[in-house]
Amino acid sequence: MVQFNAYRRAFRYFFLALFSVVVVSVATPASARPQQNGHHARSHHKHEGHSARHHGRHHSRHRVRASRRQATLRSADSAAEAFSNNSGFGSSNLVAEARRYIGGNPTGRGRLWCARFMNMVLQRSGHQGTGSDMARSFSSYGQRISGPQVGAIAVMSRGRRGGHVGVVSGIDPSGNPIIVSGNHGNRVAGAT
Repeated sequence: MVQFNAYRRAFRYFFLALFSVVVVSVATPASARPQQNGHHARSHHKHEGHSARHHGRHHSRHRVRASRRQATLRSADSAAEAFSNNSGFGSSNLVAEARRYIGGNPTGRGRLWCARFMNMVLQRSGHQGTGSDMARSFSSYGQRISGPQVGAIAVMSRGRRGGHVGVVSGIDPSGNPIIVSGNHGNRVAGAT
């Protein structure tokens, strides 16, 4: 009987300790950030590769966007066209004015400012812009030309999501236009 009481007492202490641990763990607040799309849950045990996957995903997204811009700009029947005005856009003053702001954001806007940047560059180089914050407003601006030329305004369509506008600052060895535009990674930048 003494053995049974000792066993019973040990059993009670064990469950009391287990119950205490459960109560403390439930009562303690968790300090975790909310998950976004659950992608952190899948990579929880393989955290070493998270940075590489994260960079690869965003870098490939950038490559896809750049290739879409190239394809859109190259096709003659698409909404992407290069424009020129009789007042001499082909001159280097428009390109030089746009390049002055590379790496910065002269408009002060946080998003959707490529058309505002283009209007600012036109105004400061002595031309009148469209006055609109929509990139599509440049699709009826100036005269259409058959292909990209330095100093021409390039309007790129993104379907229903709007568009993008910039100035052709050069042509790379493969024949692709190099376009300086605003709101390229939230700054003014040149890209093919």
